[in-house]
Amino acid sequence: MSGAASGPGPVAEIRGLRVEIDGRAVVDGVDLTARPGRVTALVGASGSGKTTTGLALLGEYPAGARVTGDVRVAEGLVGYVPQHPASVLNPARRVGALLRDIARDRVRSLPRRARGAAARERVLAALASAQLPDGRSVLTRYPHQLSGGQQQRVVLAQALLLGARVVVADEPTTGQDALTKRRIVAELAAVARQGIAVVLLSHDLPVVRELADEVLVMKEGRVIESGAVEDVWAAPGHPWTRELLYGEEQAVPVPRDGAEAGPPVPSGTPLLAAEGITARHRGTGDLLRGASLTVRAGECLAVVGRSGSGKTTLARCLAGLHSTYDGTVSLDGTPLPRSLRRRSRSQLAAVQYVFQDARAAFDEFRPVLDQVARTAVRLRGVGPRAAEEEARTVLAGVGLGEEHARRRPGRLSGGELQRAALARALLARPRVLICDEITSGLDTVTRRGILRLLTELTQEADGPALVLVTHDLDTAALATRIAVLDDGEIVEQGETARVLADPCHAFTRALTEAACL
Repeated sequence: MSGAASGPGPVAEIRGLRVEIDGRAVVDGVDLTARPGRVTALVGASGSGKTTTGLALLGEYPAGARVTGDVRVAEGLVGYVPQHPASVLNPARRVGALLRDIARDRVRSLPRRARGAAARERVLAALASAQLPDGRSVLTRYPHQLSGGQQQRVVLAQALLLGARVVVADEPTTGQDALTKRRIVAELAAVARQGIAVVLLSHDLPVVRELADEVLVMKEGRVIESGAVEDVWAAPGHPWTRELLYGEEQAVPVPRDGAEAGPPVPSGTPLLAAEGITARHRGTGDLLRGASLTVRAGECLAVVGRSGSGKTTLARCLAGLHSTYDGTVSLDGTPLPRSLRRRSRSQLAAVQYVFQDARAAFDEFRPVLDQVARTAVRLRGVGPRAAEEEARTVLAGVGLGEEHARRRPGRLSGGELQRAALARALLARPRVLICDEITSGLDTVTRRGILRLLTELTQEADGPALVLVTHDLDTAALATRIAVLDDGEIVEQGETARVLADPCHAFTRALTEAACL
């Protein structure tokens, strides 16, 4: 917990907030109080109104929204750490330039000769506080050269540099491994101890329980339950709260002696194989060093590791999205072109990629249904009408009905867009489906549904093989095999049951121990 119950008055308040879009209330009658040194958490399913409520503290609302109610913020800045950090990082500027611009404004009272050094010191301190201790190497990169977790921590550093009195953290632990997640929790707790009010928007219920003082449970735009974290967890009063909390504290399902060993490992010729992948970005060192792995038909391979370990880079090499590498990626024993642009239509359909940042993968000006259906038209030659009907069916299967499918991406939550991205990939009828942290932005209820769907896909006779890029060992435990990455190298591979129950490498042991805390 981050503070005492008593203390100074609120630095931000929301009273009776109602936000309507096209006559539909996305937030309805919400009250919220943010106090110095306290962490107030908003939890709920994707689309429940958490982000809309949090953004109200910044005075930002969806385009065309009708807003009533009262939002009061004390004098001072409100910092924001978004769920999709790439959306607030200028892709054309290096990280160092982005952060130094903020730091310079904070040191203008110093003598001119001292400003440059003071700004650099503030930038490096903020990066270290945001769990990026190797700040000097990060400063030279562009945002696209960082993993999703690294981008998120850069944005947190921006908020810390601003010296805000209120920090709105929207899913700050999304995409983070267990070790980094605990450090982010510690950092946000330290922010609160400095007298800053933290408003935490999160589906990560263990983090909420550990970090927050008060929790507001949201459903369909309304607060259905609120109170001290201990009280809500001990005796949830609303049925939806009980459903949301159900199973949230399950430990990593590590098989013990005598327990089932998990799904059998398929035999036969590898469907997809990577051999000796050494990848790099221009102007930086190697991101991967000699990585090799195989995926067989009917198999689910989990690739786990810390943020920045090379998981996403490896996945992007498999999919043809990162072409600067040495080594070979093969499908059915035939080398695939390194670049996506050189792959044939059948090769494109065979290996599909679902991005961690689903919002960046959609055209914001076209309805989601049109974009999902386009995959069947472009990669399988299906007619437009048939493709649209098939898209409706697949979208419904991942929990998105007609009303959501007809919306533009900006009208969907991050979790809803992630499900739409999965549906779009499935419409290609891939042989290998690469999922990059696709459950990291989902609440516990939706996450269980998506993982159930992925499990069912691998059990179908013509279902795709899966590559699950994840920081979450609960998710990885569903896989047939696990490959563990650390600092660009695969340090351990093997059957899931063995790796989780009896890890050989010190880093794997650290991951499993942190996940069980």
